[in-house]
Amino acid sequence: MALTDTAIRTAKPKDKAYKLYDEGGLYLQITVTGGKWWRFKYRFDGKEKLLSLGTYPDVPLVNARRKRDDARVLLASDPPQDPSVKRQQVKSEKRISQTNTFEVWAKKWWQHWHSCQTPRHAEYVRRRLEADIYPSLGKLPVADIEAHQIVYAVKAIAERGALDIAKRAHQTIGQVFRYAIAHNGDSKVKRNPATDVKPSDIIQSKPKENYARVDLKELPKLLRALEASKSQPLTRLAVKLMALTFVRTTELIEAEWNEIDWEEQQWRIPAERMKMKTPHIVPLSRQSIRTLESIKAISGHCELVFPNQNDHSKPMSNNTILKALEIAGYKHKMTGHGFRGVASTALHEQGFEHLHIELQLAHQERNQVSAAYNHALYLKQRSLMMQHWADYLDAIRST
Repeated sequence: MALTDTAIRTAKPKDKAYKLYDEGGLYLQITVTGGKWWRFKYRFDGKEKLLSLGTYPDVPLVNARRKRDDARVLLASDPPQDPSVKRQQVKSEKRISQTNTFEVWAKKWWQHWHSCQTPRHAEYVRRRLEADIYPSLGKLPVADIEAHQIVYAVKAIAERGALDIAKRAHQTIGQVFRYAIAHNGDSKVKRNPATDVKPSDIIQSKPKENYARVDLKELPKLLRALEASKSQPLTRLAVKLMALTFVRTTELIEAEWNEIDWEEQQWRIPAERMKMKTPHIVPLSRQSIRTLESIKAISGHCELVFPNQNDHSKPMSNNTILKALEIAGYKHKMTGHGFRGVASTALHEQGFEHLHIELQLAHQERNQVSAAYNHALYLKQRSLMMQHWADYLDAIRST
């Protein structure tokens, strides 16, 4: 006779454990302490076996019967499967999946990859993994991740406006999967779902930005306004160096003192900090050297040339440059990037070679073969050009 919920609920403990039978091999064992354990009795390979199905009331009657029926399906399969063995396999696979997550393999990939990178770049990628990728993918079994989950992770980054970071996140995810595939005996990963989508499928392209900049005729007034502004001394010097060297803002604010070659009077920016991913040499004029000496008196104890005011291990913010221009009265009229356009216009008007100007702006597209020497191409001519530019700035500032 089948069990009922009432019979189970009202069953009391006795001096000895006893059983209340349901149907199809299912019964409830009542212990002397009042515990109620579900058991499923079956035969496999001619042997009688028991499978525990949990305790009542955590597992009510209807759920116990469902578990019994699932076990009977395994016994009736071709070939028959032992429900107890199957349960152990499922538990084992679950344990493996918990130690075979995307985060586990991303950390293994990072350990393998970072030795060939600069410490700063490697640390940046590690932080981006922790901040942007682990929250959505980190705990998922790496072999089970599908393309739509990668899309979700990358979109979440892009939706906060960090389009470049989103693109790099997609690239990093793909690198982790390639590493996991190379070790698929452990990872069980057979394919790279990141290749199913391109960043352009996920991320809306950012329209080309026209950086605000003053006309060349306005430059003398701007230089005087910056010199007389009430910005912090280090900020004023940062903008002055930017005007003298017309590097990109990120190239300026992330500069390290070990990039400055005082003897050769050159600023050697490593490839990983350049937009074109090739090294770049900035010839330093006498004025640039004097400016750097003034900066060194302020931040020479730091690794960074322009450390963040609150955390010296981080660089000055791009907004610091914009704020200095705002204080000088040039909000929405000039940006740090605007110095590049002004310098290009002036140097072209003054008769310098277009190629020399483009090389100094680091606009020149470079292939891997030419990258080794292009950064030093026409260095003598560019050095003369940069000294001319600094002398020109001095002249117009006083007019």
